[in-house]
Amino acid sequence: MSATKRPPATVAMAPDTSPAEPSAPDALPMVGCGCGTAHDRSRKAVAVDADAKARNRKRLRRIEGQVRGLQKMVDEDRYCADILTQIASVHEALRAVGRALMRNHLKHCATEAIRQGPAEAEAMYDELVAMMYRSSR
Repeated sequence: MSATKRPPATVAMAPDTSPAEPSAPDALPMVGCGCGTAHDRSRKAVAVDADAKARNRKRLRRIEGQVRGLQKMVDEDRYCADILTQIASVHEALRAVGRALMRNHLKHCATEAIRQGPAEAEAMYDELVAMMYRSSR
């Protein structure tokens, strides 16, 4: 595995400070999920604003179209700087979706966890710090 690539981060239900990937020296510690959801693929947000969900789905469809456009540009051997400009647009569009999701997570999941008590609040603080670290890279 490349030193710059890391597998998707996982979240453990019980607070744990063991590294997410023992062989990776800069791996983030696993933290407990503070939103009270189970640690499996069926995890659901505490609450999702219907309007925000619709906006995110619309943005993601637009991004999907941008990526198809990028594929076409590559197939057509378009000028590299033009392709890179479009890649930057896709990155920014994904960041916008991420900001909206982060806002929903703070407004609902994090708020609920922090209100549940000190242990849940600490787990949520750890989760938020890890999320901010990952999104700032």
